[in-house]
Amino acid sequence: MIYYKTPTEIELIRESCQLVSRTLAELATHIRPGMTTKKLDKIAFEFISDHQAVPGFLNYQGFPNSLCTSLNDTIVHGIPNDEALKEGDILSIDCGVLKNEFYGDSAYTFCVGEVKPEVEQLLKVTRECLDIGIENAVVGRRLGDISFSIQEHAEKKHGYGIVRELVGHGVGRNLHEDPQVPNFGKRGSGSKLKDSLVIAIEPMVNLGTKDVVKWDDGWTISTRDGKPSAHFEHTVVVRKEKAELLSQFECIEEAVASNMELSASY
Repeated sequence: MIYYKTPTEIELIRESCQLVSRTLAELATHIRPGMTTKKLDKIAFEFISDHQAVPGFLNYQGFPNSLCTSLNDTIVHGIPNDEALKEGDILSIDCGVLKNEFYGDSAYTFCVGEVKPEVEQLLKVTRECLDIGIENAVVGRRLGDISFSIQEHAEKKHGYGIVRELVGHGVGRNLHEDPQVPNFGKRGSGSKLKDSLVIAIEPMVNLGTKDVVKWDDGWTISTRDGKPSAHFEHTVVVRKEKAELLSQFECIEEAVASNMELSASY
């Protein structure tokens, strides 16, 4: 059942989403060769806790950590570990927060130092897919318009693989609510979009095949061909003229730029 949010509820979701964004920005200052995802997870747990909130993913359906850290060919749900990040890696960090009984959710794919041009292009196109999907999250259009626009840009224009098994979703008192928001579909299909619908739009785009493999840990999902995958996610509110962003990337990108300047000075 689709539940439309009140103005008060939207503000509470915004507060949680902004904390997610600030958490990702804090993590950006620590991402460099030699850092481990387990250390990043600890930083996120402490940062969220210090802001009177709870990590939204920790113990969610049994997930053991505060962050999903997905490296290179891992698409989503990677479990933080002690493996050191290396120059040229890409790292998708998906983060959720529960504060004042409402969730926030966002994801960003980071470069660890310099990455290959083809990987940099993958990240660029995935960000464009997110922006295009958000452009279609307006009153009067349909869920399929969001899905179609993302698929068309990734697959038809750039030849990448769009993951089928994982989708965006509603956000509110629950981390995952109706409706599902696939990254593939038919224009004009699905539910009509109405004002005050809060959804997470999250393209997951593979450099190669769309096919995936689920690991024995029950969580981690990677590309079948071992090629890199990128993931970006915003939580937004459907509005009449233009979707309203509840999460934001500006503070993350400022932190990324500062981290690059600091690394270059060493």
